[in-house]
Amino acid sequence: MAEGGEEEQAAAGANTGAHDVFISYASHDAAVANDVCAALEDQSIKCWIAPRDVTPGAHYASEIVHAIDSAKAVFLILSQDAATSPHVLREIERATSKRHPVVTLRLDQAPLSAEFEYFLNTSQWLDASGGDASRMMPKLVAAVKSVIKAPAATQVAALTSHRTANSASRRSPNRTVLVVASLAGLVLAGFAANRLWMSNRRVASTSAPTVPGSATVFAPIAPIIPAKSVAVLPFVDLSEKKDQEYFADGVAEEILNLLAKVPDLKVIGRTSSFRYRDKTDDLRRIGADLSAAYVVEGSVRRSGDHVRITAQLISTRDGAHRWSETYDRDVKDILKVQAEIAANLVRGLQLEVAPSLLSQWGASTQSSDAYDLYLRAQHALYRFDQPGLEEAEADLRRALEVDPLFVPAAETLAVTLFDLAEMGFIAPKAGYEQARQAAHSALKLQPNSGLAHAVVGAVHFQYDWDWLAARQEFKTAEALAPKNPFVLIEAALERMTVGDWNEAMRSLNAVNAADPFDAATYTTLANVYMHLDRPVEAESAARRALEISPTYAGAHGDLAEILLLKGRVDAALTEIKIDNPKESPTPRLVAIYWALHRTKESDALLARFAALPDAEANPSWMAGAYAYRGEKDKALDLLEQAYARRESDLWSIKIDLLLRGLDHDPRYNALLRKMNSLE
Repeated sequence: MAEGGEEEQAAAGANTGAHDVFISYASHDAAVANDVCAALEDQSIKCWIAPRDVTPGAHYASEIVHAIDSAKAVFLILSQDAATSPHVLREIERATSKRHPVVTLRLDQAPLSAEFEYFLNTSQWLDASGGDASRMMPKLVAAVKSVIKAPAATQVAALTSHRTANSASRRSPNRTVLVVASLAGLVLAGFAANRLWMSNRRVASTSAPTVPGSATVFAPIAPIIPAKSVAVLPFVDLSEKKDQEYFADGVAEEILNLLAKVPDLKVIGRTSSFRYRDKTDDLRRIGADLSAAYVVEGSVRRSGDHVRITAQLISTRDGAHRWSETYDRDVKDILKVQAEIAANLVRGLQLEVAPSLLSQWGASTQSSDAYDLYLRAQHALYRFDQPGLEEAEADLRRALEVDPLFVPAAETLAVTLFDLAEMGFIAPKAGYEQARQAAHSALKLQPNSGLAHAVVGAVHFQYDWDWLAARQEFKTAEALAPKNPFVLIEAALERMTVGDWNEAMRSLNAVNAADPFDAATYTTLANVYMHLDRPVEAESAARRALEISPTYAGAHGDLAEILLLKGRVDAALTEIKIDNPKESPTPRLVAIYWALHRTKESDALLARFAALPDAEANPSWMAGAYAYRGEKDKALDLLEQAYARRESDLWSIKIDLLLRGLDHDPRYNALLRKMNSLE
């Protein structure tokens, strides 16, 4: 049970008779633990779980010890709460001292203490990524059946063999890296700046991984890795002047994008794959991190109009090279080379691809100059700042001047203009209209552009407040580009604006499955979890974002808001001050001081906000602070003011967690109806 302290001695149920499995868990995870227990007992696997099986009147700790000792195996529900529970740690320590096998179901990516890592270094791990532990039930039942049937001598031998292999191999993966990725989750980051985030949304994405059969007992299993899965790592720039990184990145990304179009292939997103730039990680570790069976590595050496590209397909399981080739070509043939490499990789992966798909992988432009400008623009976009976006816009416009029929440049220009408007770098009216026009121009060139349809849809819900038109555009976009991350993320936001949280989570989990190291997805999922009243998973998701990117803008503020709404106000203040050390007047800080009964500080922040010039004030943003303080009329006055001014951020009114107290207010619902935000 976990949390077996005397303060939780709700003793009930049977004694510690013969049983197969002891279930260890933290009290916050009781629902999952009970589901696991039911699934195992449905398969005639006898379980011991507290408080059900504690003998009434018996000494609680003694019952726990006897139950562990008499079990054949221990099943651990591992979460942030379990990882910080001394009771759970003692249970796992007792189990390992008795050489009991431990099967672990990990619910999140909370960091483990050294003690936990030590006791779990031979544990079998199972994944509950995506927030749905129920889908793992068949696999966990199979894993438990295999361990309880294994002879004790075999179990000891397996442990000894594994430890010997670990000490002998310098390439052995780290245990914490092998931990399977978490219940996905996340909050809209950067509220303090603009209530919006900037996500890496131009990456090729793919569907969630499939679940293979049961893993081998006592080998610390890596994440569930589909056999047909690949990560394209950034290609190395071997050019003499080392000035071709944009070109090398572009080659790798275009190969990634082509592979992502293969129906049965899981392709890891750019954000996650490119984090291994200039790193020498063991390939097995990369495979475990990314849940990829293969990686593509390569290099580019460019000299004038000549380019040499080397690419190789490598198994992350054993490091074996499945395919490699070197291409010496003129730079004007680079698009053909990329298509040829992608086709050879497909063959190396032993996938069957329709000839009609391969025929689409030809040149998207006949101009090497236009293509070079396009690659420079893509490279600038990934700086995620205003100068980078403006540089990308300029390069894309020049590329379209050189080749007005260059579809990828037209699509990317529409996305770039949308990002500039969404992030407030262009005035909303001008920015969103430019994005709309650019998207329509792309659709004239390519009517089946899912990306362009998604931009039109995003303008509809963020600027027009036309949710019906937005939904129609996203239905089209998702049908045409079901793996594209921009399409999926904007579709999730569109669903969030009308309160369809489950559908939003579906889209976000699809992105997260392919790009597990995109911090922005986790922050957005945290917000969805809070709206679904799943605060534990929300906090886990927010912390995962910070684990991935400790300096991610607004992430500490997102975590602070979750902690505030969970009632951990002192911890919320600590987090908010990391993002806001100068204590600028933000809704979250106003609310936190109010919750701490530091009314003077809360009032002073509101006074400072009220004194801001109209150009700097954001009524809909600060409305959340008043709503949290219970001043509903003032909050609603500000929202009405924002509506009258057609404030650009008002589209996210339902996403703002601090406004949830207004959900049943007639004035609030009347405002939503005026905005077409009720379905």
